[in-house]
Amino acid sequence: MYDHKVHEECLRLLRDGLPDPAPDAFDDGFLPLGVDRDGDVAVVTFLQWGDGGTVPLIEGWTFHQRDGEWMEIGGAAGSAPDEPLARRSSGEMGRHLQKYGTGRTVRNANRLLPWGAKWVSEARLRASAEVARVRVGKRLLEVPPHGHVAVVWGARRAPVVEALADDGSVLDTLDLAPAPAPARAQA
Repeated sequence: MYDHKVHEECLRLLRDGLPDPAPDAFDDGFLPLGVDRDGDVAVVTFLQWGDGGTVPLIEGWTFHQRDGEWMEIGGAAGSAPDEPLARRSSGEMGRHLQKYGTGRTVRNANRLLPWGAKWVSEARLRASAEVARVRVGKRLLEVPPHGHVAVVWGARRAPVVEALADDGSVLDTLDLAPAPAPARAQA
């Protein structure tokens, strides 16, 4: 799929949301996985074939809304997990939520001075089969049958997300802040 087609599909998903039920087959090499909005920032993630159609990739494109229009500000891609559309149990995954990808893009790149950058961050998560919804602050995100969830934020501090069961009980929490760098051994 050409970039302009992907861009148009992302704008449609931002406007209309994910189809219900979530698609489980590729349409022209593109399978939408997740959409999240937090005020004037958003992310759309999708599964796409890379490397000449032999390697599945998961891409996340971030957007900033200005004057009512969604403007693409960046994107990131990474390898898809094995069997990317198969939902796993928490026993197989080792927990209820896994972060497998992140991205960060400056949203005010047109500023005159180098300081004062405002960032849009996104995380790509995989939820176990027991997770029905993911809570990010006050937002509740339904987990599609494939288990992939996209989360976006424009705040400086990364959110803590909660994996919720069907009954609303908290199964797991995951801090989306980057892990601190390991301490160096002193000689």
